Amino acid sequence: MKRLIALPILLFFSCFTSSFTTSSAADTIAANQNITDGKTIVSSGGNYEMGFFSPGNSTRRYFGIWYNKISKGRVVWVANRETPIANKSGVFKVDERGILMLYNQNNSVIWSSNSSRQARNPVAQLLETGNLVVRNVDDNSLENIFWQSFHHPGNTFLPGMKVGRIAPGLDVIISSWKSADDPSPGKYVFEVDPKRLELVVNDNSDLRSRSGPWNGIGFSGLPYLKPDPIYNYTFVFNDEIAYFTYDLFNISVITTLVLYEDGVMNRLTWIDRINNWIVYASAPADNCDNYNLCGAYGRCNIGTSPACSCLNRFVPKNQAQWQMADWSGGCIRRTPLDCKIGDGFIKYSNVKLPQGNNWMVNISMTTEECRAECLKNCSCMAYANSDLRGKGSGCFLWFDQDLIDIRQYTDDGQDLYIRMAASEAGN
Repeated sequence: MKRLIALPILLFFSCFTSSFTTSSAADTIAANQNITDGKTIVSSGGNYEMGFFSPGNSTRRYFGIWYNKISKGRVVWVANRETPIANKSGVFKVDERGILMLYNQNNSVIWSSNSSRQARNPVAQLLETGNLVVRNVDDNSLENIFWQSFHHPGNTFLPGMKVGRIAPGLDVIISSWKSADDPSPGKYVFEVDPKRLELVVNDNSDLRSRSGPWNGIGFSGLPYLKPDPIYNYTFVFNDEIAYFTYDLFNISVITTLVLYEDGVMNRLTWIDRINNWIVYASAPADNCDNYNLCGAYGRCNIGTSPACSCLNRFVPKNQAQWQMADWSGGCIRRTPLDCKIGDGFIKYSNVKLPQGNNWMVNISMTTEECRAECLKNCSCMAYANSDLRGKGSGCFLWFDQDLIDIRQYTDDGQDLYIRMAASEAGN
């Protein structure tokens, strides 16, 4: 996520049109209790509140969770995103099995949770993290909870939440609202691509933006995403899981990630001094973050005009289109490959690594072994280190494809070695 250089942008908005009545209830409700419209529960330290609300200018009622201690406490989770209640007759309950149930004015269940296990003596608890969990009354272990809202988020990625494939068969995604008045799922989704090891925003089925693959210290397309005094982030992956998470060093800081209706992922931070939210960072941050703007073997550099150019030793595939600022055709090698005569590699520095539909990751190879492996396979088009820690190790290999969505940085990018004809590579 690119750090914004400009002054923070104030977000002058209010998350609800209705006022909320804070109850003096504890942070849990048992199977014999309920929450009716106009009553709420608050987490133990007061960070979050849960109850019924109306978003924006809507009069429809939803059940959700919002920030409690700040004046513009935006909603962070909604239960009945697609099934609003027409009036203030809604009731939220926990049944004897540990299933959360939401009833409308007709006493019909319009939303419910699910669990593969049945609770003995269940309670629903709103934690200080903003996570709503269902557990047995005598068991506080997070490992033993039956259901949690962190596994079913809306448009908000809270600290401590995991997004991606957090277990076999369990993928957690963030989806935008349709509008400020309608929390039902919009057309944008933020998720982890477990095959390419990167963060992506999809516009329905089309890719909107991507972070580039994880390289051990960050994502190659998010060079400004670095550890700082406010939060720490982690990317975890193996053959079965691939998820991204972040935690706060200072829990008094109020910050979160929100996927907006336009597909932009904003990190918001609450500033007491101005009594408002600011945009701390944003992705996509500029035009070069939009997916594949410059076509195959084109590179996007936000500091040049036009932003698109061909990589060194490549030429536009369609010169006429290129001169009309239509870069979708991309670029081609000015000298074709000839594996029989012998190819080599050219290093392109400080770039965002390209997308790979057909690629391989080998974490045990050295850089030289990576080069040798790619050189002996005529279908291997490029390689790069998969882990930049220390002197660099591991290997990304791209096969049988044009390389797309490459971005040029002044610094902090990554080295990419692209296969070239012997005469171009100087072999």
